[in-house]
Amino acid sequence: MQLGLVGLGRMGFNMRERLRKGGHDVIGYDRNPDVTDAESLADLVGRLEAPRAVWVMVPAGEPTRQTVEELGSLLSQGDLVIDGGNSKYTEDQANAAKLAEKGIHYLDVGVSGGVWGLENGYGLMVGGTAEDVERMLPIFDTLRPEGPREEGFAHAGPIGAGHYAKMVHNGIEYGLMQAYAEGFELLDTAKIVEDVPAVIKAWQRGTVVRSWLLDLLVRALDSDPELDDLRGYVEDSGEGRWTVAEAIDNAVPAPVISAALFARFASRQPDSPAMRAVASLRAQFGGHAVQKAGPSSGSGSTQA
Repeated sequence: MQLGLVGLGRMGFNMRERLRKGGHDVIGYDRNPDVTDAESLADLVGRLEAPRAVWVMVPAGEPTRQTVEELGSLLSQGDLVIDGGNSKYTEDQANAAKLAEKGIHYLDVGVSGGVWGLENGYGLMVGGTAEDVERMLPIFDTLRPEGPREEGFAHAGPIGAGHYAKMVHNGIEYGLMQAYAEGFELLDTAKIVEDVPAVIKAWQRGTVVRSWLLDLLVRALDSDPELDDLRGYVEDSGEGRWTVAEAIDNAVPAPVISAALFARFASRQPDSPAMRAVASLRAQFGGHAVQKAGPSSGSGSTQA
């Protein structure tokens, strides 16, 4: 197939390479002149044969909205836009409605695989009509991992369902990463365990906690056994927040995902106001010792 691909960053660049290796004609556009094939979105659209298909891989939010809006002014009836970024599912419905006014089709695709997708393939969760999904199956089949289609690809439902599924996927990812991280800290703190990396590596086969995330933790420990080359500061992409909000809206208990999200917030506080309040309360009602603020006082919180 022929495909236009907008956004050649860490994932888009590798997706272009995987598709080309699979025999597809991919024309990419990026603002970076070192990687782009087309000079502009207009040039990209002009080099595609109708009916066109353009896959958008740019940051979620305003960059995606602007790109879809511009494509809407350039494409024609019967063409198709695919949003493969991390957009919120409600934005898919708005984007699709605008394009539908001009007869332009729309699919949303949750894409998982990160920088490893070029070699391993990408997990794909798609929202849209069955007809549009069928039209793009040659592209999806090339991008997904080898093996049964249903183990790396799903038509999740109507427009928005693909990104909703990816949102929940990322929420689960938050919880899994936090569990591994807490296990690492406990092993590292307990003096009885002398070789933490060896223990975690031993979990890779024959245990119920083995996973690709565990493999990546082992890879990190191989290069930095104490993980002390990094700050314990963790951002969030937004999808964890959306997952927790959806859990609240649907009255679905999600304590693990919620706690993992809040743990990321805590990682950004070198001196937690909340824990200062806890320390002051312990001092007030129980006369417990506290640490005074100062250059060598650390976080200012009491010991357990």
